[in-house]
Amino acid sequence: MEWGELVKTTFIPFIIAIIVVLAAIWSLSEALDITTFALYFAPFISILALFYGYWLARKVLSNDPGTPQMQKIALAIQRGSEAYLNRQFRSIIPFMVILTGILWLTLGLGTALTFLLGALLSAIAGYFGMYMAVRGNVRTAQAAKSGLRRALDIAFSAGTVNGMLIVGLCLLGVSAVYVINYLMFIDQGQEVVAQQALGILVGFGFGANLIALFMRVGGGIFTKGADVGADLVGKVEAGLPEDDPRNPAVIADNVGDNVGDCAGMGADIFESYAVTIVAAMILGDVLFGLPGVAFPLLARSAAIMSAIIGTLFVKATKKETDPMGPINRGFWLASLSAIVFFFAMAYIIFPENVEIRGEVFDRVNLFYASFVGILATVAISAITEYYTATKFSPVQSIAKSSITGSATNIITGLAVGLQSSVLPVLVVATTIVLSYNFAGSYGIALAGMGMLATTGIIVSMDTYGPIADNANGIGEMSKFNKKARKVMANLDAVGNTTKALTKGFAITSAAVAAVALFATYIEEVLIAKQAMGEMVSEFSLNIAIPSVFVGLLLGGIVPFLFSSMTISAVGVAAYRMIEEVRRQFKEMPGILKGTQDPDYARCVDISTQEALKQLVGPAILAVGAPFAVGYFLGLEALGGFLGGSILSALFLALFMCNGGGAWDNAKKYIEDGNLGGKGTPTHAAAVVGDTVGDPLKDTSGPALNPLIKILNIVALLFISFFVAHSLNLIRVGGIVAGGGA
Repeated sequence: MEWGELVKTTFIPFIIAIIVVLAAIWSLSEALDITTFALYFAPFISILALFYGYWLARKVLSNDPGTPQMQKIALAIQRGSEAYLNRQFRSIIPFMVILTGILWLTLGLGTALTFLLGALLSAIAGYFGMYMAVRGNVRTAQAAKSGLRRALDIAFSAGTVNGMLIVGLCLLGVSAVYVINYLMFIDQGQEVVAQQALGILVGFGFGANLIALFMRVGGGIFTKGADVGADLVGKVEAGLPEDDPRNPAVIADNVGDNVGDCAGMGADIFESYAVTIVAAMILGDVLFGLPGVAFPLLARSAAIMSAIIGTLFVKATKKETDPMGPINRGFWLASLSAIVFFFAMAYIIFPENVEIRGEVFDRVNLFYASFVGILATVAISAITEYYTATKFSPVQSIAKSSITGSATNIITGLAVGLQSSVLPVLVVATTIVLSYNFAGSYGIALAGMGMLATTGIIVSMDTYGPIADNANGIGEMSKFNKKARKVMANLDAVGNTTKALTKGFAITSAAVAAVALFATYIEEVLIAKQAMGEMVSEFSLNIAIPSVFVGLLLGGIVPFLFSSMTISAVGVAAYRMIEEVRRQFKEMPGILKGTQDPDYARCVDISTQEALKQLVGPAILAVGAPFAVGYFLGLEALGGFLGGSILSALFLALFMCNGGGAWDNAKKYIEDGNLGGKGTPTHAAAVVGDTVGDPLKDTSGPALNPLIKILNIVALLFISFFVAHSLNLIRVGGIVAGGGA
């Protein structure tokens, strides 16, 4: 570690950047009132993020795309990725149009328009993030010939474009909706502005959520169907190495990395980012008016600046060979920046004493609630790395169990995956307890915002993973020399860890976001009941009431049914891919001899067809289940349903993502030369374990994130409808028909 170089190039510039940003924030807050500051600072920072992303994109694209052979491979990946997303968008447009019409008729034009806006911005973020990833991969591979420093810079810069798109577009959309409503209704008072804007912003979250579900589920089915087929036939049956050009499924596998981990994860985190802002703004308005609405907007602006600062310092020193060092530095600096900026914002926006539900809190408590969320992200990252990185005992224990075959590999992997869910859940529980004690239900929403404070750099880390993976594949297929291959292997190994870290981040932040939405649901039910003339002062959920308990049970089984659907979909897609790869090897014997090119396009087409075909069932379940429970069983049952879904989804997602990541890296640990290395029975057993974990970690587990938020958003959207029209088939006194007494 070159401490002298780090002090000069990182720590001193970082301190200067913090001081400059703090001075600018303080000057603006002194010159402007809170309303003006919040309304215009947030859109300005979001546009700044987009310009930063544009500058990085220009920088990445200016680099050498490599040899004609490299460009040919990269072009096949680009065309496959873009063709899949284009077909996916064409497939879901009719569904979105129908939903827009339903929202217009039931909730008004404003909600329908924000629904479309959220969907559009989420799709744009996913699409263009992937666009840069499939162009950064070949340039990263070419730069690897000259060493780690330049290759890491290109790969991470390309990933940062995706990060800036997500945080910039999301904050721009939310703040633009609020600004427009402010300009339209301010003459009627701030209370009317908040009522109009926050009411329709739920539609924005719903649109972002739905696109995330489509892109996450579809991308996950695509990538894992291709990956399983490529591994089981190409690697196990034919004995081909990773990313061998003779494997017909290799291009589909590389395409899948992008549509799943770039477009899918990008859209997933976009909607987490959106719903936590909306939930915090709604709760803030209910609890203490304008400052509560302004703080989420300004805190998000500060978080974007933190992410920009962090990404600027992801630079390897001249002697560094491990890419994780620079990436970790950037993440820690972004986290430290967020802590400083959140503290400043709390002091600028709130009076010294803040009253919440009759209880007086010091304004520093609001900072503490956010700070707990930031600490939770750091803790979750460390826990996930422990359970999924090759240097720690959980992954090594799975690798060692492969010596005795695939059965013991799977048994050990299951045990590790189950165990890995314990500590993250304790972190989430601690985060909720502490943040609630600091600032009530608003504190939980602020903790969710704190967990997402480093989203810009977290997404950069995630997108870096498939870029490095693709670059390694391009180098393998282009027959790079050992030095360049070593650089790319290092980049790829770290990419597997960063993808696992960001999955843990996405899951736990989704859980906290869902809890914030759940708290918002309780508040909104009370408001809706009072608006309908009911004399109620509180709305609480007691599991001793049959409707609540039944709702809890129904909510608990939805993530299991959803996971069954998505895992089955991967199985169907993998079956077709395996059959196709076997067919090509049989009917085109020149493929294995290297005298005939495989039909890559056919494999890409199979993955595309199956991914789109299998989207319908999960989407209907996600949207229809909460509506059915609310309509037939009532608001109490729906509250229990939301709680049950959050509970089981969190456990399932952690188990599947961490277990799948551990299986994957156990295979890589053996491929690095441990326990006999490639081509041994131990390696073959590890490959089987990896293929079992593939649909868990890249399809079903991550897809539970948008699921639990969609369930909560649909419930929020139709609260007033349920108050007026629910059949309430379960009463405290027993089961009755038609809602009668």
